[in-house]
Amino acid sequence: MDKTNCLVLGIETSCDETSAAVVENGRKVLSNVISSQIDIHQKYGGVVPEIASRKHVEIINIVIQDALDQAGVTFEDIDVIGVTYGPGLIGALLVGVSTAKALAFALDKPLVGVHHIEGHIAANYLEHQDLQPPYVCLVASGGHSHIVYVQDYNHFKILGQTRDDAAGEAFDKVARVIGLGYPGGPLIDQIAKEGNEEAVNFPRVSFEDGSLDFSFSGVKTAVLNHINKLEQKGETYNKADIAASFQRAVVEVLVDKTITAAKNEGVDVIALAGGVAANSALRKLLMQEAKHHGFKVKYPSPILCTDNAAMIACAAYYEYISAKRADLDLNAVPNLRLGESVYNGLNKKED
Repeated sequence: MDKTNCLVLGIETSCDETSAAVVENGRKVLSNVISSQIDIHQKYGGVVPEIASRKHVEIINIVIQDALDQAGVTFEDIDVIGVTYGPGLIGALLVGVSTAKALAFALDKPLVGVHHIEGHIAANYLEHQDLQPPYVCLVASGGHSHIVYVQDYNHFKILGQTRDDAAGEAFDKVARVIGLGYPGGPLIDQIAKEGNEEAVNFPRVSFEDGSLDFSFSGVKTAVLNHINKLEQKGETYNKADIAASFQRAVVEVLVDKTITAAKNEGVDVIALAGGVAANSALRKLLMQEAKHHGFKVKYPSPILCTDNAAMIACAAYYEYISAKRADLDLNAVPNLRLGESVYNGLNKKED
């Protein structure tokens, strides 16, 4: 195995972005092509799984070829095929997995299955060459809210996770309620800058047992109830104030529990990952609190916070150099848990 110059072709189709990338030695991005379906799904107020799957089928071969062309390489130059196989939308995942398996078989290249959340965590390595485990990472996206202790490049321990809605899901639902549209996260982030974050005191959930888990369904419902009461009284409301107050409630909980986790694990670095990691209020508050408590903070550029194949290629590289391979019977696993993996036809769960 040549570890000195390893080119990984990454493929990502877990939701509504079709992406392919070429990454060298897990750190250097040679290309990262992302074809978004946001314009298609906006009219429905969210992702329609069947439509997303069909669009992946239509575009994936073009996206892969674009990634190779931009990197200046051919299929023969690729050493490893890495692909997201879970979690995500089953139909969307199957497009990427099937394509990756076909390429691995036809080209006789090693196949590596990547957990989507591990990919988000790995995005940090692409821009922070000095970042190495161990550290604590907050992964916040439309489908996931996790606090993860990254013990090694492919060894993770979940310290906290959502018990209901993910942070990004709550952003989308609140954005819909106040009439901002989809996707909600960036729209709330933008309008919240014009509002008063102390206008409404929305609830922050904590658990009596000291758990680092999250719960965002309550704050989402509180926003809905607040608006309904005002409308029943015939009163108007300021969208920017509600957005800012809601965002503050979510961000404070995310930051507080992440800082607590970092203290508990005795690390000196905190990383951010996932779509919500692009939120300006989250980054600002985490930087403030981390500085106060003596932690360094790392996070990717916004383009690497969204779903992309460069992060998948990076994660695949670290699996590959750990001698992990997937057989050609690799299947999509929509509810795959962090710490579970499928290699050589075996399920392996790590602590």
